[in-house]
Amino acid sequence: MRLRHEQWMTRYGRVYGSSHEKEIRYQIFKDNAALVDSFNAAGDKPYRLGTNQFADLTNEEFRTTRCRFKGHMCSPQQGTFRYENVSEVPTTMDWRKKGAVTPIKDQGQCVGAMEGITQLSTGKLVSLSEQELVDCDTKGEDQGCGGGLMDDAFKFIIQNKGLTTETNYPYTAADGSCSASKEGNHAATIKGYEDVPANDEASLMKAVASQPISVAIDAGDSSFQLYESGIFTGECGTELDHGVTAVGYGESGGMKYWLIKNSWGAQWGEEGYIRMQKDVSAKEGICGIAMQASYPTA
Repeated sequence: MRLRHEQWMTRYGRVYGSSHEKEIRYQIFKDNAALVDSFNAAGDKPYRLGTNQFADLTNEEFRTTRCRFKGHMCSPQQGTFRYENVSEVPTTMDWRKKGAVTPIKDQGQCVGAMEGITQLSTGKLVSLSEQELVDCDTKGEDQGCGGGLMDDAFKFIIQNKGLTTETNYPYTAADGSCSASKEGNHAATIKGYEDVPANDEASLMKAVASQPISVAIDAGDSSFQLYESGIFTGECGTELDHGVTAVGYGESGGMKYWLIKNSWGAQWGEEGYIRMQKDVSAKEGICGIAMQASYPTA
């Protein structure tokens, strides 16, 4: 196990400040590795766990650093749903294959749906600046790196008359002061946003068939933290704590799934993505995926 930890440190470039810290992290890694090994040995779920980059974090540490999305608690549905009367949708969808999804990032996830609609409306796929939202969208609920509400991010982009590129305003993983000169150079704009009817996977499917969609999920469980591959079936609740982008759906081995773009780098999950079980018995969807979905309009 010590050797396994050393190899893991090398793979993920992990360096500890002292031998004491290394020992603490080793004990946590050992516990997580035991969880991974016993879960995979059981082989009774359609997904596997792995000792990924979060394997030396306790679940509480993981939730504190990676799951900071603020969910609207029981807020009423906002306005119209333009895809309500869509009668036919394809059986599978993958917006990556249609050129509407930027490469995986290791950062926030407010801009994924906007990058998608920008490509669909202009034909250009542009990687947009998450840092501009972190630095400049700090009034109200979003509060920079404290975790935000996706609808509030859309509101900010509308009021700001656009968002600049990631190249122009790169991600720093920290709250900074808003750069007016960088912020003024808009690369993409949206006209508005709409919410998908809550607790309705059929409506979410209509929306995802039409464009990439921002969704909120409960990503706080150890099984999500250490997810490696396959179709994720939980454990998870409905305490929405993480924003991701639904970029498609499909079916494998008789099980339907949502294709989800995460924001924890390409080393996590299936090269940065997770497939999550679709059309479950609970109306909220797996991990609350159908509770609070929204999308920008061009």
